[in-house]
Amino acid sequence: MGGRELEYVQDAFEANYIAPIGPQLAEFERRFCELTGFAHCVAVTCGTAAMHLALRHLGVGEGDVVIASTLTFIGSVSSVAFLGAELLFVDADRTSWNMDPELLERAVDQVLSQGKHVAAVIPTDLYGQCADYDRIREICDRHSIPMVVDAAESVGATYKDRPAGRGGRAAVYSFNGNKIITTSGGGILGTDDKELADQARWLSQQARDDAPHYEHSTIGYNYRMSNVAASIGLGQLEVLEQRVARRREIFTWYERTLGGLPGVSFAPEAAYGVHNRWLTVILFDEAVCSVTPEAVRLALEAANIESRPVWKPMHLQPVFRNAPVVGGAVSEELFARGLCLPSGTAMTEADLERVATIIRRCLA
Repeated sequence: MGGRELEYVQDAFEANYIAPIGPQLAEFERRFCELTGFAHCVAVTCGTAAMHLALRHLGVGEGDVVIASTLTFIGSVSSVAFLGAELLFVDADRTSWNMDPELLERAVDQVLSQGKHVAAVIPTDLYGQCADYDRIREICDRHSIPMVVDAAESVGATYKDRPAGRGGRAAVYSFNGNKIITTSGGGILGTDDKELADQARWLSQQARDDAPHYEHSTIGYNYRMSNVAASIGLGQLEVLEQRVARRREIFTWYERTLGGLPGVSFAPEAAYGVHNRWLTVILFDEAVCSVTPEAVRLALEAANIESRPVWKPMHLQPVFRNAPVVGGAVSEELFARGLCLPSGTAMTEADLERVATIIRRCLA
């Protein structure tokens, strides 16, 4: 925590605004608009809920195809399944580890040649680095396809001096407990489309019609963020810049300390933006160093240090075994070679050295 979260929570308690409404929630949404540049922000229970609301407004449903990054967390695409649409996954490029625009173009042509409708494109900002929004948007605009950015991991990052997520029809952010800032659990849908924001806010509160009694003309969801969670978010926003700076320091420390070792490399930073380094990702070339990420993970775990493999590509997930993919080799290689290292902003240099010592031992 940054220090002032409890003050904002106390304000909510003193005003008795504990339900999913209140001044702290409204202020959190307003401040997030300032941060991202979006005209409207709707705070909800999680990033997956925000994506669900965005895709529902866009009319995604049975018979549609949604094209998405394969190297991502399942919350980025599970709402496509909720809505009954088909998924087509696109591989990453080596420059950013995000959706490859050239392969996206091929994927769009493939779907259109089959006489199907592409309802949306979802590029993921992997581990805090923005996708190449302008190039992806150019392809989408050519075919009138809305782009919804999964910026769940990239709060505080930038793309060509624009805030993460800015450039899509909508963007989705996450404040889960492991993110760079947190509301314990939560997310936000950002957009310049007032109609989209209004419908998302309405649907997130069970789609209650304007009546003195409970009247419902459509099915909604219980997705609204609580005022108390938003209070935590207000405190977290005040330290976002410090969080990004510290995460980048941690990445630099790891890269400086371990980057020169044979067979070791780290996630790149694309020239078009600033990576928030939410997680530091290390790669091992087994042909050079004879070490696998799993061997390092188990060595760290034996010392009570948690690390995680890179996201397993969605096209390799059993639940999406029938979904096609364009490309796939890059994402599969990153999954096979990558490991996410401890990156929390509270880590001390002694903590970092402890991690590095174990990795050096594995490599030796």
